[in-house]
Amino acid sequence: MTRHGKIPSPADLAAGDEKAEAFLKATWSTPAGIVAALSTVDHKIIGRRYIATAFVFLMLGGVLAMAMRLQLAFPEARFISADRYNQIFTVHGSNMMFLFAVPVMEAMAVYLVPLMVGTRNIAFPRLNAFSYWIFLAGGLLLWASLALDTAPDVGWFAYVPLAGPQYGPGKRADIWAQMITFTEVSALAVAVEIVVTVFKLRAPGMSLDRIPIFVWSMLVTAFLVIMAMPAIMLVSTSLILDRLVGTQFFNPAEGGDALLWQHLFWFFGHPEVYIIILPAVGMVSAMISTFTQRPAFGYLPLVLAMIATGVLAFGLWVHHMFVAGLPRVGSSFFTASSMAIAIPAGTQIFCWLATLWDGRPIFKTPMLFIIGFLITFVIGGLTGVMVASVPFDTQVHDTYFVVAHFHYVLIGGSVFPLIGAIYYWFPKMTGRMMSERLGRWAFGLIFTGFHLTFFPMHILGLQGMPRRVYTYPPELPWTGLNLFVSLSAVILAGGFLVFFIDVLRSFRHGPAAGSNPWNASTLEWATPSPPPPYNFRHIPVVESREPLWTSGDALAVATGLRLDRRELIVSSLTTADPEARESSPANSIWPFLAAIATSVMLIASIFSPWAVIWGAIPVAITLTGWFWPKRTPEDES
Repeated sequence: MTRHGKIPSPADLAAGDEKAEAFLKATWSTPAGIVAALSTVDHKIIGRRYIATAFVFLMLGGVLAMAMRLQLAFPEARFISADRYNQIFTVHGSNMMFLFAVPVMEAMAVYLVPLMVGTRNIAFPRLNAFSYWIFLAGGLLLWASLALDTAPDVGWFAYVPLAGPQYGPGKRADIWAQMITFTEVSALAVAVEIVVTVFKLRAPGMSLDRIPIFVWSMLVTAFLVIMAMPAIMLVSTSLILDRLVGTQFFNPAEGGDALLWQHLFWFFGHPEVYIIILPAVGMVSAMISTFTQRPAFGYLPLVLAMIATGVLAFGLWVHHMFVAGLPRVGSSFFTASSMAIAIPAGTQIFCWLATLWDGRPIFKTPMLFIIGFLITFVIGGLTGVMVASVPFDTQVHDTYFVVAHFHYVLIGGSVFPLIGAIYYWFPKMTGRMMSERLGRWAFGLIFTGFHLTFFPMHILGLQGMPRRVYTYPPELPWTGLNLFVSLSAVILAGGFLVFFIDVLRSFRHGPAAGSNPWNASTLEWATPSPPPPYNFRHIPVVESREPLWTSGDALAVATGLRLDRRELIVSSLTTADPEARESSPANSIWPFLAAIATSVMLIASIFSPWAVIWGAIPVAITLTGWFWPKRTPEDES
């Protein structure tokens, strides 16, 4: 089933079997037209849509952040009313966590994982298309509510009883709860696709010990999503049932428990931090290896550290609840586990530093963002150990110290690697290089602006400034630092503006990129840039962890897949031996229609629980069309 051959460059494709290439293009491509665009199941098109949409939400969230900093720049400011401020900080937090941070990491996986494991499409491609449309609908719901002045105003964590029916009249908290349903359904769908793609669709020879580290990071992340996100779906559904049909899950007067909300929310909420960070860990490992031109030091320790992080992530949630009156014996356990998770993080940092030390680093723009990540994430990790201590956390809980801490962890731990990853994989996605000059300006402004913005917040927290206040009296010693922070935020925003300008400019006018401009080692760089609809003309056979470094353009390839039908190789779990040929579903409009029907049902249920009953009818109709048996196996999902 295998033979040796050269990885096809554009020139090879032109000089090769034109008939075979024509068959592949006709079989796998997405036709022109609006209906075809709405029907595509190409993981690369959907991945680009996910990434672009998530970055639009990042820009919108940044605008809200600047609005909050304008309000807080001066004491007793009246730029924003208290009610509007509550809506803005709730939408900002919910947007950044649920519409940007998690989706953008999964979006990178949607695009890259099938290419990196050497297959032609992601598992369950129609489910993948459905997940994007559901994600988009949830984001539009949240931002439409802000535009209509009915946005959630109870914080991105929506604590009860504030979010309950007694203290949260109207539909604001209901919108938050249903937005959660949209985004978590989308995230769960993508997680399942990633797990199946990695376990069963790897190229022949890509055994478990040859999987790229980024793919490992997304696999661990997918399992975290599958195990953690049902908790927030359960708790948000319980909240909306309390509000709409009169259940009493969180009402102590009727046998409910307000602390149940915090336990269920943070059982999801702290693993979510690592759902965001672990993909960044994989990105850093991939980029450091490329820009030192050597394999990452400690492949096995890096993989085991990610797995250990995923396991320990489920033993930390109570450190968000140290002031909730829980037994101190239990708190001591969560203090220990919160500090223990620093061990795998330290292992990863050691391996990265060893890779840098043993190699010859090339300081291109992606590498600059890695250096910024290392500095920022270490600071965030140190303050994380501090707030894991009950006495210290009791003092700084709900102060700006915590705001500074989680921005250091989340922006330093995810956004810095993510922007570096965009510069790194942009040539593969678009066929064009981004500007090195603008990239360095973007890094300098973002790095400087970030630290000038968020480091002083530690001091504000130690001075007692509470979180989630929309103003403060002038006699308190916070005025100077708040003005400094707000001015520094302008530098940070300027850095992101340069980055977005570079993206837009490079998309049309960037220098043409070859198939492997960085001389990287993983399989996605074995395809033309951007990859064709079918990814690989022949499925490669993997014989090492760095196939492009060890085999160059003479990789063995697998043959036997039909050209006139969408087929994938199904491989064994551990050794990736070929086991079968599996049909891959063709383009279909039904996932889009199913997403519309599901969205209408969920949004209507905010106003009447009967919408679930009546809305299930169009959902059932669209799902019937989706799964209705077709004449050709490739059209069945």
